Amino acid sequence: MKLVKTSVLALSLLAFTSGCNDEKFLDVQPTGALGDEQLNTPANIEKQVIAAYSQLGNDVYRAPYTSMWPYGNVRGGDAYKGGNGTADVDAFHFYETFTFNRVDVGNTDELWFLLYIGVSRANDALRRLDAVDATALPTKAARQGEMRFLRGHFYFLLKELFKQVPYIDETVPTDQYGTVSNVELNSDALWGKIADDFRFAVANLPEAQPEIGRANKSAAQAYLAKTLLYQAYVQNESNAVTSVDQAKLQEVVTLTNQVIASGKYSLHPDYATNFLTVGDNGPESVFAIQFSRNDGTPKGRTDRGNCLNYPMNPDYGCCGFHQPSQNLVNAYKTDAQGLPQFTTFNNSDLVTPADFQTNTVDPRLDHTVAVPSHPYKYAPTFVFENSWLRDKNTYGVYMSMKENVLPSDPSFQKTPPFMTTSKNWTIIRYADVLLWKAEALIELNRPAEALPIINQIRERAGNSTARLKNAVGASTSNYRIGQYPATGWTQAYAREALRYERRLEFALEGYRFFDLVRWGIAANYMNTYFEKEKTKRPHLATARFTAGRDEYLPIPLNQINFSKGLYKQNPGW
Repeated sequence: MKLVKTSVLALSLLAFTSGCNDEKFLDVQPTGALGDEQLNTPANIEKQVIAAYSQLGNDVYRAPYTSMWPYGNVRGGDAYKGGNGTADVDAFHFYETFTFNRVDVGNTDELWFLLYIGVSRANDALRRLDAVDATALPTKAARQGEMRFLRGHFYFLLKELFKQVPYIDETVPTDQYGTVSNVELNSDALWGKIADDFRFAVANLPEAQPEIGRANKSAAQAYLAKTLLYQAYVQNESNAVTSVDQAKLQEVVTLTNQVIASGKYSLHPDYATNFLTVGDNGPESVFAIQFSRNDGTPKGRTDRGNCLNYPMNPDYGCCGFHQPSQNLVNAYKTDAQGLPQFTTFNNSDLVTPADFQTNTVDPRLDHTVAVPSHPYKYAPTFVFENSWLRDKNTYGVYMSMKENVLPSDPSFQKTPPFMTTSKNWTIIRYADVLLWKAEALIELNRPAEALPIINQIRERAGNSTARLKNAVGASTSNYRIGQYPATGWTQAYAREALRYERRLEFALEGYRFFDLVRWGIAANYMNTYFEKEKTKRPHLATARFTAGRDEYLPIPLNQINFSKGLYKQNPGW
């Protein structure tokens, strides 16, 4: 965290047992070890809280959960795996094609493990907070709110990835972990537990924190709204959406209104600012992972989850993963009114430099996708070239940009063979809050109230072209983006517009697949995508989404084995 430049908490819980009861001299506290009671001091509890925060960004390239790009973007049709062919981190290829995915993929097991480390650290901090008196630790209630917020975050990720996971809180003794089944709570009850954590956080977190990076009340309200929005789409055991809970949608509206009314947040005037270091902790950041470098640690606390996703040119060097799909690029085309081409966008491809001038496009294309002959990351003379691509014959000619920075950026750091950055990764943007509200209003059959919200997002996109210039000052592409008219703005049309807007606004930020699943349209959407995309990308030749199975990752076989069969596998696996 930026709020604490260096915090290293080494917890060595060692058990020493002597078989010689009369030799009491052997009963000595090991040098360098801390007993449990020694850790329950205000200073050490604060360190444990920071250790829980640090797990937000402790992912690795094999199992990233900072941006969730392999699970949200690659599985959602917005990106191809990329890299050096299908065998390069082959687990991501299995995720992308669905047909090759298995229960024994080690990367899936590592992802589960890393997220449960986050749960464990939050639980440990909560146990210690429960044991300390508020007179000794005046921040006790706020810290409990922060830990419940973080635990809610880690469980949210586990829930959207695996659906059925064991819910363990700070009240469960460690020797009882093996008795908690992943199906002890049904899906709705598990959402309820996650919502309870955020409700507690709302009740106990301050409006503002004295240190940057700590969760505040508004962040908790926003995350509770997101949780309830997901919970509102009720799924049956086959993962099909059977109903939409209107009461939960109304609560989403109430919570998002509270965040909006706080006055702390606004859209950046320029969309680009969200993806530049200068935008860290700005008015659009509701909650973000705080990374750092030159902080006294050997390699800094930098973004390792996205470190594979830089181009293969001399300024970077590795590794060419996370390449936008042709389908996503085509989706940015607009019609004569500057509106999306809902049904015809994929009839032709944007490929050549001329295509980006003869067609009109949403400006967010050039904020999101690196296109050959276009400036890379807003640097007019740093032009993206085909030679920067690692395997264009398999994965095409586009690269992702939002997670990356220029080599000259003060946050950039090489950790050979990878690239990293200390730029924040925002978990909740204010634009998210606005579109959650719009979505809830539409599903409540109040589409007229959602229209100005969606148009507000589009207006900002239309005003975000100042950085999209080439070396002679001309626009990189032919931009045209318009506002949705009130005429014909029915619930059905508004729903289609909202879902399309979420794709364009948050493309390659890790959300697309999870949106498709909660809306109940993943199977039809993905198989339609594969039908067309596999004619352009042979690596997708056998790809197919199986409804009732592929909405969620399998429970890792290792975890089922560790539980001695207590954990139950997800349907279809």
